[in-house]
Amino acid sequence: MSDLSAFPITKKWPAKNPDIIQLYSLPTPNGVKVSIALEELGLPYEAHRIEFGPDGVKSPEFISLNPNGRIPAIIDPNGPDGKPIGLFESGAILVYLAEKTGKLLPADAAGRYETLCWVMFQMAGVGPMLGQFGHFFKYAADKVANNAYPMERYRDESKRLISVLEARLKDRQWIMGDEYTIADITTFPWVRGADIFYGGSEALDYAGFPSVRAWIERCVARPASAKGLEIPASA
Repeated sequence: MSDLSAFPITKKWPAKNPDIIQLYSLPTPNGVKVSIALEELGLPYEAHRIEFGPDGVKSPEFISLNPNGRIPAIIDPNGPDGKPIGLFESGAILVYLAEKTGKLLPADAAGRYETLCWVMFQMAGVGPMLGQFGHFFKYAADKVANNAYPMERYRDESKRLISVLEARLKDRQWIMGDEYTIADITTFPWVRGADIFYGGSEALDYAGFPSVRAWIERCVARPASAKGLEIPASA
């Protein structure tokens, strides 16, 4: 049996089976990336629901695994050289899982690097911009009621990024063509989430992006997505 005692987070959220991947997350656009990937890859894992706030992501135990205090994070008891490894940042975790299994990332070097470009496009652009749009559009609307600039700035940049996806997905099934990859997994929860969590589809003119809408439907229809989108479940 694996010994995860070196990870303080396991004291607060004990592993029932320390021999499998431990996932610390919430079903947010960032969090479900990893649960969807784990489901796609068929890797056994144990999900721990980490709430926002001082007793969750800001707790010393969680900070010990992710100093940035954000979900998701994982511990893989069977990491490089057979040793346990703790990882944070959703994009890094997806690359790790893909390379660990040899799946969801093209085997050829050119395809691999092109996929990573689209992963970084999401991490640096789609996620941050849609997140800021949602904040000002829904959660802080009252605070900017007399100043439309913040919402409009992030709305317009979000629409520009979605238009980039629209151009990429025209006549393509997936971001990389015929192959479903971590580029799709890292991106679709955010584009979907802008509507599901923020009610922003009309403001972002989703009707004007038919290729993106069809792609989201294909992504969500995958059995691994249907399951992963609900993990970790509510207590």
